[in-house]
Amino acid sequence: MTGIVVLVSGNGSNLEAIAEACYKNQINSNIINVISNNPDAFGIVRAKRLNIPHICIDHKEFSTRDDFDLSLMRHIEQFDPDLIILAGFMRILTKTFTRCFNGKLINIHPSILPKYPGLNTHEKVLLSDDKHHGVTIHYVNEVVDAGAIIAQGILKLPDSPDERKMIDNIHRIEHDLYPKVVSEIIDHKIKYKNENVKFTKDSIFYENNVVNYEWK
Repeated sequence: MTGIVVLVSGNGSNLEAIAEACYKNQINSNIINVISNNPDAFGIVRAKRLNIPHICIDHKEFSTRDDFDLSLMRHIEQFDPDLIILAGFMRILTKTFTRCFNGKLINIHPSILPKYPGLNTHEKVLLSDDKHHGVTIHYVNEVVDAGAIIAQGILKLPDSPDERKMIDNIHRIEHDLYPKVVSEIIDHKIKYKNENVKFTKDSIFYENNVVNYEWK
């Protein structure tokens, strides 16, 4: 086992949640490198505080998306990680990159996919008058937010939900569910092959990969 690489672009709260789970031995691995495409990402500050090796590969220094992805790919390959986690990484990855790390690359998205791929999911939920919101953890392929779904956290919404409280609830779900999924992948309780996700019988997601959460 070599470890985990985490990619961040912004705040990095999911990075910290996963790091804390590693330190508490709730995940049988460690984060071996944090990579950001944004030199101002607070996720880099979190990595420093947690004494995790980190680097910025600024996408603005590359003339094409392919060039950036190739540099990122080469940097990750030197670690040969068990898992690559997108934690608020705001870049659309090329087919070359996603195929290179097929089955090792996961993301968390703040909606109940296939609803609302892409950006501004909270606003879309409020405008739609949906009764539920949530998060989806999925494997990454070349289509944005369309990879095989691993698990979903579903939040029942009150009437006329406050947006700030809704976002706080979504973050709470992310910080609970993402480390659990990472742990099970590392322990081979969740397996991926040919765009299919399989759970072993000792997986907490074996019978149902949807976890319901109450509004707080």
